[in-house]
Amino acid sequence: MSFIHPLADVAEASIGEGTKVWQFVVILKGATIGRDCNICAQTLIEGDVVVGDRVTVKSGVQLWDGTRIEDDVFIGPNVTLTNDPYPRSKEYPERFSGVIIKRNASIGANATLLPGIEIGENAMVGAGAVVTKHVPRGAVVAGNPAKILRYVEGAQGNAKVENMQNHLNDTTRHDTTRHDTTRHDTTRHDTTRHDTTD
Repeated sequence: MSFIHPLADVAEASIGEGTKVWQFVVILKGATIGRDCNICAQTLIEGDVVVGDRVTVKSGVQLWDGTRIEDDVFIGPNVTLTNDPYPRSKEYPERFSGVIIKRNASIGANATLLPGIEIGENAMVGAGAVVTKHVPRGAVVAGNPAKILRYVEGAQGNAKVENMQNHLNDTTRHDTTRHDTTRHDTTRHDTTRHDTTD
C-alpha cells in the first residue's frame, strides 16, 4: 500500500505499491509513479510524467511534462529539469522535450538539465552542474557546462571509479593538488658577518 501525506495534493494518478508521497507534494492527473518510490516534500509532478520503481525525488524538484525517469534513479534536492527549448509565456510547443533519466543514474543537488537531454544508465551528475548535452552511460559529469570527468564501472551500489580519462578538447584542470618536485635550496648564500659589536 502506498502512503500519501494528508497535506499532499494528488490528482488521479497511478502510484505504485510502497511509494511514499510527503507533505506539500503536487501530482497532476495522469502521472505514473512506480513502486517503492520516495517523493519528498514540496515537489511537483505534472501529468505527462513517468517515474519508474525505487526512485528517490528529493525536495524542491519539479518534473515537467515529457519527463521519463527509469528505475533506481536518485534526483537530489532542487534539481531543475526543463522541457521547452524556447519558452515563452502562454505559448506552448506541440510536444514538450522532456528529460530522460536512465536506470540507476544519480543527479546531484541543484543541477540543471536542459530540454531533451538524456542521462545514461549509471551516470552521475555533480551538484550544481549545467547539463547541455546527452550524458553517456556510466559517465561522471560536473561543471558549467557539464564535462565528463571520468566513468564508473560495475553495478549499482558498488560502482568503482576508473582513472580520469584525458580528452583532447577538455582543457579544464580537475586535479588542483600541487605536485612540486623541485628541491628548495635552503643554503644561506650570504656568509658575510655583520657584527656591529666589538
